[in-house]
Amino acid sequence: ENELRGKVVWVTGASSGIGEELAYQLSKIGALLAISARREDELERVKKKCLQISNLSEKDILVLRLDLTDRSSHEAATNSVLKHFGKIDVLINNGGRSQRSLFVDTNLDVYTAIIELNYLGTISLTKHVLNHMIQRRKGKIVTVSSVMGILGAPLASGYCASKHALQGFFNSLRTELTDYPEISIINICPGPVQSKIIQNVFMENLAKSMENSGDQSHKMPTDRCVRLTLVSAANDLKEAWISDHPYLALCYLWQYAPTWAWWLMNRMGKRRIQNFKSGVDADASYSRKKK
Repeated sequence: ENELRGKVVWVTGASSGIGEELAYQLSKIGALLAISARREDELERVKKKCLQISNLSEKDILVLRLDLTDRSSHEAATNSVLKHFGKIDVLINNGGRSQRSLFVDTNLDVYTAIIELNYLGTISLTKHVLNHMIQRRKGKIVTVSSVMGILGAPLASGYCASKHALQGFFNSLRTELTDYPEISIINICPGPVQSKIIQNVFMENLAKSMENSGDQSHKMPTDRCVRLTLVSAANDLKEAWISDHPYLALCYLWQYAPTWAWWLMNRMGKRRIQNFKSGVDADASYSRKKK
């Protein structure tokens, strides 16, 4: 709370899921907020609730419509936040979409769209914000990656690729900023979370949408994921894996015993595909509901 209170925090993908919950918890802490997404009406709804649950005033929350794929708009968007608040202390790159489709069934333009949104859109916005942080010689860039940025899984080859790309990019960027010790690069890697990301996934083609997202109650609650994300950001952790088992155990296996991880993922992956084809959540069989 002490680290983030009064700081200007820009959250992308703030109209639902993890981004929405970030706005609520940050407002309670007393951070000044810029919230962005494509759906301005949903952002206004989030702002209204932030004002209800916090001591913030109207001017403390800036609603800024943003399309991450429209990279030509990112400089102007950054300037709008700077004009309103005078600075950006923290950028939380949260905007993005997941995927549920097998590679053999998926059009290549889906992979183009995933990379444009999750990877290129994120680093484009980061570039403009980083210029400001370099001038101030301080700031935090927090990127919501995924455990899929550490391991690989069926039905998410494009999503995994985009998150692996973000991991590689920000780990490299961190090494380029050694002359700026007060600029932190923080990668957050959540496992499955109870958010609406599954309702907006990419599928075999760009026109298709998820008809049945299935039961999500076995996943980590969104508020817990966000709380741990903010703790990680406040303490400048370079990378945080925020997940329940078995995904957390898989991350460790992938790091330290990859041959075992590949064997296990082959077994889990087969069940994941079976779940998906039968219309339940792909990961449902790996977790039991907490009683």
